[in-house]
Amino acid sequence: MGFLLLKRNQRTLHCRRIGRPENGLTKRNPLKMWHLKSAYLCRYDVALDVNVMGVRHMCQLARQCPNLEVILHVSTAYVVGERQGVIQERAFKHGETLREDGAQLRLDVDAELRLARDYQRQLAGDDAEQKNERKAMKELGLARAREFGWPNTYVFTKALGEMTLAQELAGGGVPVAIVRPSIITSIHKDPLPGWIEGTRTIDAIIIGYAKQNLSCFLADLDLTMDVIPGDMVVNAMMAAAAAHASPPPPPAGQQRVPPPPPTVYHATSSLRNPAPYAVLYRTGIRYFSAHPRGVAGAGAGGRARPVRFFATVAGFTAYMVVRYRLPLELLRLLNLLLCGLLARPCAELRRRYAFVMRLVGLYGPFALFRGVFDDANVERLRLAMAPADRAAFGFDPKTLDWDDYFYSIHIPGVMKHVLK
Repeated sequence: MGFLLLKRNQRTLHCRRIGRPENGLTKRNPLKMWHLKSAYLCRYDVALDVNVMGVRHMCQLARQCPNLEVILHVSTAYVVGERQGVIQERAFKHGETLREDGAQLRLDVDAELRLARDYQRQLAGDDAEQKNERKAMKELGLARAREFGWPNTYVFTKALGEMTLAQELAGGGVPVAIVRPSIITSIHKDPLPGWIEGTRTIDAIIIGYAKQNLSCFLADLDLTMDVIPGDMVVNAMMAAAAAHASPPPPPAGQQRVPPPPPTVYHATSSLRNPAPYAVLYRTGIRYFSAHPRGVAGAGAGGRARPVRFFATVAGFTAYMVVRYRLPLELLRLLNLLLCGLLARPCAELRRRYAFVMRLVGLYGPFALFRGVFDDANVERLRLAMAPADRAAFGFDPKTLDWDDYFYSIHIPGVMKHVLK
């Protein structure tokens, strides 16, 4: 996690890590502060350190910057958990949970930090548990997330980060904007169409198909996959920062009007230009049929195996048990009887099974998400821009032709920049 400080009368950007207080930063006179999105983290202690303590340290630094004009925090649209229907651009109340039956259940951010810290000390003091620390911290995060209504550790700690931001800066004199992107995909136009760094959510499906490691997946092809190109997210961030930048200090003797509560912006596409998962599947088939050399085991004139999609968890689980789990157990027993002669096919089947289950564990909640993100604030932001700025810094998802984007830009970009 980090941020960018843009100082007055300078064009240089200064980037520092702020996950911990010992970052070596001194007081600055920044114009704007950018709080960048963290990576997908599963360990509860690490996720809290990045998504919550990182926010807290950033707020402490912000209070030392007298000329700070705006704080922009980048979260994720999926902090809303598994809600359905139209989801408004609304900030969390402090202590709010997503449990429909938990009206009396209150979320305490500091209590969660103490819990993770105490549990880590407990594991460190037990020699037998130290080797399982990583697994134990992952399980703790998942359990705490589900306790309060979130599907996984990542979105839970991102929500905690938003609550921390609002609490730390309450009553301050600096405007705060929160940008919540959905699934970020490769660059659409600027600076390099198709560019992407690292594997992002739906890209794991593309890569799995290209490597022929993915024979089935949990996804409803009729559901909307809310995706947005990375350059549109960045453009929306810049527009939000410019719109919320506070005016110059008032004359001596006059008090500055306190800023409103944090404004939330959904950098999403599901409302204005929805794209079903079927778009990704059919453009993937088209692309790999036209470029078979990109598919493992399918040379010129070869043909890749199709992927089976399941719209329900029950259907997917039953298929995986019959297709992989039972054969894997039988093969394991047979391998023992044959003194390891079947070790290689056994390991290959185990690897494929683990790969698919890991993907589903990470991305299943997104693949079956049934909400639609309202983006009224983003649209007002766009319409308030000057026509020239609107053209130069576009973030209107209506301008995208999803079939053309995935076939001509995104999938080739994944193959070039990720699957090298």
